[in-house]
Amino acid sequence: MPGGPQPPFTLGIEEEYFLVERASRDLARELPPGLLDACNRRLGDRVTPEFLRGQIEVGTRTCTSLAEARADLAELRTTLAEVAAQHGCAPIAASTHPFARWHDQQPTDRARYRAIAEDLQGVGRRLLICGMHVHVGLPDDDLRIDLMGQFAYFLPHLLALSTSSPFWRGEDTGLCSYRVSVFNEMPRTGLPPAFASWGEYARHVRVLVGAGLIEDATKLWWDLRPSARFPTLEMRITDVCPRLDDALALAALTRCLLRRLWRLRRDNQRWRVYKRMLIDENRWRAQRYGLAEGLVDFGRGCIVPFPELLAELQALVAEDAAHFGCEAEIRHLGTILERGTGADRQRAV
Repeated sequence: MPGGPQPPFTLGIEEEYFLVERASRDLARELPPGLLDACNRRLGDRVTPEFLRGQIEVGTRTCTSLAEARADLAELRTTLAEVAAQHGCAPIAASTHPFARWHDQQPTDRARYRAIAEDLQGVGRRLLICGMHVHVGLPDDDLRIDLMGQFAYFLPHLLALSTSSPFWRGEDTGLCSYRVSVFNEMPRTGLPPAFASWGEYARHVRVLVGAGLIEDATKLWWDLRPSARFPTLEMRITDVCPRLDDALALAALTRCLLRRLWRLRRDNQRWRVYKRMLIDENRWRAQRYGLAEGLVDFGRGCIVPFPELLAELQALVAEDAAHFGCEAEIRHLGTILERGTGADRQRAV
């Protein structure tokens, strides 16, 4: 078949959390002594430090089904909460802390993080944000690049459904995802560039590496990128979701959309690739309004309310949801729409 054999579409989810002191609810300035060791004893290397000392990261195993990913992520969240409680702390799955000050945080004392802090300076010191990344297994290099260019269209939709960072230093920013604004200050962020092939992508990476600007492709922090560590396409635009079901629904949608695009390629078709300036407008609308104001349908040339967009998305991936057995997770996207995202619920509180 033109698209080759079906890729494995394996699934991996990474989430970053804040660690707060239970008494004050303020951000911890250090991981409590022994907390990371206790997590590693129970969860192995699925729990790691993050860039700032008041953060911690978890990552699932490579999963073949949503049920497997659900069990793994639930275990990670539950165990981390239990261990943190024993140390007087609690993890928070939101992309900004409502009132913490970035001035009070220091980078984690590891070589990689020290190098990033030295390079980024004030921009790095402000990175008091957490996100969720979804890896989908696509071993063929050129397939990853091809689907990356087409998938970029859907990144604002995913961001709108995930928003959980309306507050910054005790103030309502007016944005549903202020995390994106903070992250935008870094180099090599935002929507991914368009490449014609894996070879073209690799040549551009070699220019940056050869000039001594980056050590490797892990320093490309785009909203969507070919992972430098795994044979996956890594979706990185989403805020981290307070609710487990929301996170899994977004992971399911990411996986289903990629299979839908692969099916188009298999049938000698493709999704239209729009210019970055257009997708950036929807990215901003998702960042600013979340689900409230809709996104632009570039084919129709008008703003479409999100309920209509979501219904179209669910119909678009119905066959893929059935293939993966994740119909419940795709239906749950409607629940997010009905009760609001983490940003909506934080404002309500």
